[in-house]
Amino acid sequence: MKRIFFTLAMAACSLCIAWAQDGLQNPTLPDHEQDTISMSGDLQQIHVVATRATKSTPVAHTNLKHEQIARQNYGLDVPSLLALTPSMIATNETGIGIGGTSIRLRGTDATRVNVTVNGMPLNNPDSHSTYWYDTPDLLSVVGDMQVQRGAGTSTNGTGAFGGAVSMTTSAPASEFGGEASFSYGSYNTNKQAVAISSGLMKGGWAVDAHLTHIGSDGYIDRGMTDLKSYMLQAAHYGERTSIKFLSFGGKAKTYLTYTGVTKEEMQLYGRRYHTEGQYETSHGEHVLADGTHVDYYDDQTDNYLQLNNQLMLNHRFSDSWSLSLMGFYTYGYGYYKQYKDARTLLEYGNLGITDPSIEADMIRRKIMRNHTTGLNVTAAYSTSRLQLLMGGSWSYYTCPHWGEIDWVDGFEQSAVQGKWYDNDVDKQDANLFFKSTWRVADGLNMYADLQYRYVSYKAWGVNDNFDWNTMQMQPINVDKKYHFFNPRIGVNYAFDKHNSIYASFAVAQKEPTRSDFTDRYMFATDQTQPKSETLFDYELGYQFAAPRLQLGLNLYYMNYRDQLIPTGMVNDSSDALNVNVPKSYRCGVELTAAWNVARWLTLGGNATLSSNKILDYVDMLAESPTYGENLGTMTIAYSPDFMASAYADFHVKGFEAVWRTQYVGKQYFTNNEIEALTLDGYCVTNLELAYTLPSRAAKSVRLGVTLYNLLNASYCSNGYGYSYMWDNKRYDEAYYFPQAPLHVLANVSVKF
Repeated sequence: MKRIFFTLAMAACSLCIAWAQDGLQNPTLPDHEQDTISMSGDLQQIHVVATRATKSTPVAHTNLKHEQIARQNYGLDVPSLLALTPSMIATNETGIGIGGTSIRLRGTDATRVNVTVNGMPLNNPDSHSTYWYDTPDLLSVVGDMQVQRGAGTSTNGTGAFGGAVSMTTSAPASEFGGEASFSYGSYNTNKQAVAISSGLMKGGWAVDAHLTHIGSDGYIDRGMTDLKSYMLQAAHYGERTSIKFLSFGGKAKTYLTYTGVTKEEMQLYGRRYHTEGQYETSHGEHVLADGTHVDYYDDQTDNYLQLNNQLMLNHRFSDSWSLSLMGFYTYGYGYYKQYKDARTLLEYGNLGITDPSIEADMIRRKIMRNHTTGLNVTAAYSTSRLQLLMGGSWSYYTCPHWGEIDWVDGFEQSAVQGKWYDNDVDKQDANLFFKSTWRVADGLNMYADLQYRYVSYKAWGVNDNFDWNTMQMQPINVDKKYHFFNPRIGVNYAFDKHNSIYASFAVAQKEPTRSDFTDRYMFATDQTQPKSETLFDYELGYQFAAPRLQLGLNLYYMNYRDQLIPTGMVNDSSDALNVNVPKSYRCGVELTAAWNVARWLTLGGNATLSSNKILDYVDMLAESPTYGENLGTMTIAYSPDFMASAYADFHVKGFEAVWRTQYVGKQYFTNNEIEALTLDGYCVTNLELAYTLPSRAAKSVRLGVTLYNLLNASYCSNGYGYSYMWDNKRYDEAYYFPQAPLHVLANVSVKF
């Protein structure tokens, strides 16, 4: 399969070059915005944005410009910025927006939100999640960003089942300069960043470099975060050709806080309490409410190194034709280090214990090392009436997972050597796509987007779960191939320069994640494997755009077949456990508004009202109180029926003040609509203040401070839960991630 896609890619390149040569003989200068490439000022840098939607694309989307991104860049992770867009929720485990952050879009979790950087997939190919702290301070190097909702346009990597986030990195500056940025605030949150640019040098070369450190103690007790990141890019620009090498990534160390806390524990020990790394000891300096002495293991941490490398070639053959090639390689290595209290040693085969009654404390590590390499090819053609975009991508991912034991109480070091589990993963992901936008008449654009995607996923070995039925470690044996055809069609009609409507239909398909295969045994009563999912997405929208007022209305109906929905349970690494449901849907209305009241004041906001339902839900979770029952129509877990945000942006001369408020409605942890397993609705308000000082010694000096949770709301942004039966009685277990009360983060940025 790899050879077939390589041959097709090379053939596509040859065909594009031949077409381009023909285009050189009859160049046509387009008189409208091109949706396939953008030029970066004097540097004439061509960024292929094959995953982007434009003004005329019938896709619900929000664009975030570099200026908007820079204003939020105090040190928080990317989800804090994404939460400003419609239908988006940001969650965080440490309580302050740094470390352990994630997103949900239209109720779907991060494994179903496709994320790309310059067209390179950022989602982990195995888990499908994006771990934002593995690429610390990504906001400092992002040029712009687009959030698509729904199936969106064809993209690379895992399917977009709730939406997609497309990011491009900033082009090197045209002049020599740099920036130094420093932040400090509550809970010892701090950031130090420095960037320098050579500017466009003789011969058309330019070089940029960024270095950043972000640290915090976290609101949650011991919720430490220590993030180091870098970015280096070197580019050469010719009259029609640019070549750029980009490397970015970092090293992350975060304390494990993913187990959450119960409401009872919050009442006893406070909202900052959690149990990770805690163990009982007669000499522990900490005493719980029941008199138990405990202590904590200091190195209960997640450690990860990720290096992302891209080599991009962009060439414009004529005013109509352009071609882009990208080769990419990502290396990742990391491990969890955990103290486990009173573990049954039989579950660790390398110790040679056969007596199930023997227990001991231990320190263990779960380790992974992965390599991802790939190629993206995109060709673009544009005239005054027609834009064509064609290309494809191929990537290969390999990742061994294994476990090692560092220490067992009462054992010599030589007796704990070896691996207690060991498994491997191979994945190939390839796609070919063709997109077309045809201006049929003035104001009327027809859109078509066809994608074929091939996925080969293999996993084998033994997992970290001990099976007490077979008295062995859980075997893994997955060998799946998927062929997905994902068509998208739509129309956009502009009545005049202010009013436009659009409608679209899209099909998207997606393969299960690693944990969907390996952790199914934890809740399922059968031995079947998960199915792939299919989404039929219908969108209808209206846009009004005037110099002082912008309004948007989008109606969506997302009809799913075999949607993988969260059960409310999580595995040992806090990954959600999902189950296929035959029929389900998400439908709603999204409203957006922005009003430039005056030069110095802008008001705006967005709101989403939705219904997210499973039809004829049969509860097939093992040990569930309602096992086997048809519960009828149920609300999908983690899907609020109402969300809204509003802002007021005051700016005069060098002073800025922005008031932001977001409300998120109640969410169920499970699909049984059990009130004891819910996340209460919450409303949180932030206030951003900044002043840019006039300076002769520097280009600009900006002083800023953000007051997060200004009204001191007591809320939790996320949680999980489940029910089970014991001795003919139902028990509901719910765990929460409390967020910090009023806290402050100040920043000073100097550009020179």
